Amino acid sequence: MKLFLSVLLISAILPCTLQPQTSKPIPPGIRQADKLPGPADVPPLNQSQAAHPAAQTMREQARELSDLAQTIPEDVSRFNGGTLPKDMSEKLKRIEKLSKTLRSELSR
Repeated sequence: MKLFLSVLLISAILPCTLQPQTSKPIPPGIRQADKLPGPADVPPLNQSQAAHPAAQTMREQARELSDLAQTIPEDVSRFNGGTLPKDMSEKLKRIEKLSKTLRSELSR
């Protein structure tokens, strides 16, 4: 009896698994869309192509920063002597601007 039930159960299940599955056809546009690049493959539109500045420009800025920084100890000595150098404030502002520019360019 068990054998009969097993054969009956297998004969009922087997044809269901062997039948081809009918599914909806996939439209041709979907296949073409699958081949297109996704959002991760496309670079952002607002990002510039030249992400890093020219090395020559950075060298010039670093050289100017160094030259200006070397004059500050002498200006401080003059200030301690009682005279304030006229361009010391502009030099310090320029040093600050150059250092911020170089720091932001290096952190990119």
